[in-house]
This record gives sequence, C-alpha cells and structure tokens, in this order.
Amino acid sequence: MTGMSEGAKKKEHVLEATERIESPQGGPGRGPMGGAMVAQKAMDFGPSAKRLLARLTPDRLPVVAVVVLTVGSVALMSVGPRVLGHATDLVFNGFVGRQLAPGTPESQWPDAVQGQDIVPGRGVDFGAVGEVLLGVLAIYVVASLLSWLAGYVLNGVVQRTVRRMRQDVEDKINRLPLGYFDRSPRGELLSRVTNDIDNVSTTLQQTMSQLLTSLLTVVGVLAMMLWISPLLALIALVSVPISLVVTRAIMKRSQGQFVAQWRRTGTLNGHIEETFSGHALVKVLGRQEAVQTEFDRQNAELFEVSFKAQFISGLIMPAMMFVGNLNYVAVAVVGALRVASGSLTLGEVQAFVQYTRQFTQPLTTVASMANLLQSGVASAERVFELLDADEEVEDAPATAGAGGSRVTRGEVAFEHVSFSYTDRPLITDLSLVARPGQTVAIVGPTGAGKTTLVNLVMRFYELDGGRITVDGTDITDLPRAELRGRIGMVLQDTWLFGGTIRDNIAYGRPGATDEEVRAAARATYVDRFVHSLPEGYDTVVDEEGSNLSAGERQLVTIARAFLTDPALLILDEATSSVDTRTELLLQQAMAALRSDRTSFVIAHRLSTIRDADLILVMEDGAIVEQGTHDELLAADGAYARLHRAQFAAAGAGAGDG
Repeated sequence: MTGMSEGAKKKEHVLEATERIESPQGGPGRGPMGGAMVAQKAMDFGPSAKRLLARLTPDRLPVVAVVVLTVGSVALMSVGPRVLGHATDLVFNGFVGRQLAPGTPESQWPDAVQGQDIVPGRGVDFGAVGEVLLGVLAIYVVASLLSWLAGYVLNGVVQRTVRRMRQDVEDKINRLPLGYFDRSPRGELLSRVTNDIDNVSTTLQQTMSQLLTSLLTVVGVLAMMLWISPLLALIALVSVPISLVVTRAIMKRSQGQFVAQWRRTGTLNGHIEETFSGHALVKVLGRQEAVQTEFDRQNAELFEVSFKAQFISGLIMPAMMFVGNLNYVAVAVVGALRVASGSLTLGEVQAFVQYTRQFTQPLTTVASMANLLQSGVASAERVFELLDADEEVEDAPATAGAGGSRVTRGEVAFEHVSFSYTDRPLITDLSLVARPGQTVAIVGPTGAGKTTLVNLVMRFYELDGGRITVDGTDITDLPRAELRGRIGMVLQDTWLFGGTIRDNIAYGRPGATDEEVRAAARATYVDRFVHSLPEGYDTVVDEEGSNLSAGERQLVTIARAFLTDPALLILDEATSSVDTRTELLLQQAMAALRSDRTSFVIAHRLSTIRDADLILVMEDGAIVEQGTHDELLAADGAYARLHRAQFAAAGAGAGDG
C-alpha cells in the first residue's frame, strides 16, 4: 500500500484515535517515538500454545508418523537399562558363584543373593554377558535411528507450518484496512512479520521433538520403574509435584517479562525504522543526540525486561536439578537397603538408578526449555493478534461487470457522504457529481479533507454514511481490485521499489511491452533524464530511490499512472516535487491524459488548476464553494482569499529577492 500525504487535521485525528486505542495487552497504542511503556500483562499461555499446535493440523499424517517413530525410539531406550541390568546381574552372580564351593546349598548362601540365578563354583559367563551387551548396543542403535527419522519428519512439519503462517500473515496484511496501518508503527508491524515468526519457527524446531520425547520418556520410564519396584517408583514420583510447583511458580513470574521483551523489541524496531528512514532530516535538525538518547532509553528497557525474562526462567534448570539430586539420593539409599535385604538384585537397582536419571532428565529438559517455549508462544500470540485484527469489509463478488466493464466512463457521484477517522466528524453530508471527462480540482487549507475525499473514492476507508457511485454503481458493490484497477493515482509521496526504472514504470501493468513503457516515459518526460543515466531504463533504483532526485522519482510514478490508461485519474499534489519548467511540461502531458477521463486534482498551487472544469473549495470537510476559476474569483469568497494570499506571498517573495 502506498503512503498517503494527509492533512494536519487527519494526522491529529489519527493520533488521537491511536492514543485512545487499547493495545491487545491492555496498554495504550503509541508510536515508536512516543516512548510509551509496554504492557507487562501475562500472556494467555495455554490457549495460545494450543492455537499454535493446531496449526500443525494440515500435516496430521506426518505428525502421527513422528509420534509413532518417537514412541518406538523411547520404548527401546526405556528397555535398554533393564537389559543392561541383566548383564550386571550376570557379572555379579558369576562373581558370587565363584566364591562358593560347588554344590553349596542355597540355604548357606548369603541372604542378599538367595533366590538368584547363581551356580556355585561357576564364574562369570562372559559369552552370555557379550550377547547381552550386543543386544543393548542394537537396541540403542535402532532407538537412535528412529529418533533421527522422527526429527527429519518433524523438521518438514515445522517448516511447512511456518511457511503457512507467513503466507497467512501476508494474506492478512492485504486484507487489512488502511486505518490499521495508520495506527500501527511500521517497525512494530515489521517485527511481528519477521522477528516474531522467526522466533516461532525456532521454538517449534527446538521444543516440539524434545517435549514429545520427554513426555513419552516419563511414561515409559515410569512403567519400567513400577515393574522393577513400586516402592522405589513411589519415592521417585514424589519429585514430580515438587518439580511442577517450582516450575509453575517460576514460569508465572517470567511470562509477563517475555511478553514485555517482544513488545519492546517491536517498539525499538519501530524507533530504528523511523529514525533511519528520516536520517537526513534528523541530521539537518541536529537531533542526533535526542534520537540517540531515545534509542538508549528503549534499548535499556529492552535489556532490563530481557534480562529479567531470561534470569527468572533460567532459575528453573538449577531448581529442577536440585530436586532431581535429592530424588537420586533417596532412591540410592532405599535401593541399597532393598539389595541388602534380598528384595532386589544389584542389576535391578542399577537399572532403577538409571531410570531415576531418565525420569528426572525429561523434567529438567522441559524446565530448561521453558524460557524458549514462553518466548515462542509470546511471539505466536503477537502474530495471532495481527491475524485476528479486523479486516476490510468483505469485497463484492466479481460476477457482473467482470474485467472492469462497470468502470469505463468515470462519472463519480458523492451522495450525502459522511466520514470520520474518530468520533469527531471530518466530512458531513457532502454531495457532488464529477461528470465523465471533467477535471475536478480540490483546494483548501491543510486538514480540510482533500486527500480524504479521494481516499474514499478508492475505498481505502469505508463511509460512515451516504454512498459514492462510479458510473452509477455503488463502489461497495464493486470488487476493490476492479475499482482500483480502473483508477490511476499519483501521490505527493513517491513510492519506488528495488528494481529497474523500466520495472517501476511497468508496475501498474505487468504485461506492458517495452515500447508501451517507453511511450509512457516519453509522455511524462522520464525519457529525457533516463538517457543521461549509465544503464538507461535498466538503471536499478533502491527502495528509497536515492540515486534519483525527488522530481525524477515523481516523474516515474506519473509515468506509471500513464501506463495504466485509467478511466479515473487522481493526482494528489503530483507535481509538487518537480521544477517549474518540468511542471509546465507535465501539465501539458496531463491535459492530454485527462482528456475523456474524469480527473480529481488536489493542489495547493492554484496556478496549476486554472483550467479545471470544476474547482471545489473545502474547509473542515465540507465544500464551501464550487465553480470555475473565474467564477470563484468573481464571487470573492474563500477561493478568492486563498488566491490573494498565495499570490501576495509570491509577490512579496519576489520583492524580497
């Protein structure tokens, strides 16, 4: 969407609206230069996390495959220690059997080994031990292979999910009304589209596999622990509620800090984008120190909330390790007593100790990912806020009049139109008719509603009352693409994209031939300066058009409008950036372009609209006068006062010179 040059009153209204609008987190919506404090209200973690996971639904089959592969991997990893414990029993039993005389009855064995598979006089069966160890090796190899396959499939799921999210955001931006962009700092919006989505991608990539593995590991290990010893399993389970209480308490403190971290990141990005785009003006006005001070303040605030978020969430890991170590000690002590009493074998206790580590490790892993998980869900919530924003009124179906046949002559009628940016009316009960082929000039003081008037024709904003018709059809009954496709608009604020001059001219008509592009360039005198450039029409310009002058950039945008061959032409101070001689040439070219077309021309320099068929004089959103140049001068009203003031100022300037 191209930038709009609005009047002071529009800016005032939008600013007031922005200050009153509550941000999604409950704080005031403020621009990046306003230094507004970012709300630290805790995010709604559960629903946002569920909504994020729901976006995996289109890949349900790969997700099922990931779950199956992970279950297989975890099952094998859970069986591994138990099998390894059997190897320990073989070694231990062989060692004890070697100490006993052949034929010693079991009643004379030590109490701790009675009932075990011991053959008095026989040593360690290293062949059997080797077979068990090879079996353990095979189990771990297959488990690792299944885990790798699960990670590979999951990587595809995550990247496809993030790609869909980016596409949804792009589609959403195209459906948002212009008012949304008026209220949202550009850097903040860019931060949601780039930083936040990248953070969601990182979070899904690094946490999903580990979370799934950790959950299944807890289930599998717990089953093995109950199989070996319900008593020891009960001791191990005591650590779970303790861990949950500790984790919940810490996460509750850190959630708000993560929300604040990403909101302040967006605010800082907005400040940086704003100052970088106006870098020249900052230097001219000597505001570098003020800008640097504001940057330092916002950077310090971001540092503070980021430090708190990471520090508080970072407490989870050592807390979990402490609880896990206490659990390990309890299991080791009780397990030793059970071995001494002959209730458990040494291999079973060894396996149980391993299971204890495997049981606490997933909890510790989840705890260590808490900061990343909270950060990712906070970013997802910000993206969801964008996706949930109110959209433009639903477009009309493109059935009748397909191909733009309903917008051909360019007759525009305003019927009792009312509009306001906020609750303060800007345009009230405005009616006028622009006949096909007429040039309608709109003049008036800054903030009178001139640009707003043509924005309403383009349906950049929706009316509060009344209606606007084009060729007898209400514009709300026309698809926006069809309506705007037949309207050429040249703004005071030029917009070029990174590409060649040829591409920029052809932007409005991608299928235009090279000769058509050159013809439009010749008609608008772009051809004259292009030949002085080293690469001609293949000269590459950047987004700011910094290698072209302001007037040359304006000529390129006018050539773009020429090429679209519109039925309705809107010129919003289109020649304000060109020199007087070029302006005269452009007026001649525009006169030819405006023939047989309805044209709306917004102008401050009254000399440029002398020949307009109809001049509208606007004040405070209302048309106070209308007529031709001569008629309005003769009426000696608002237009005559503007005319005298402008040319008196010009005469005084000439005298001073």
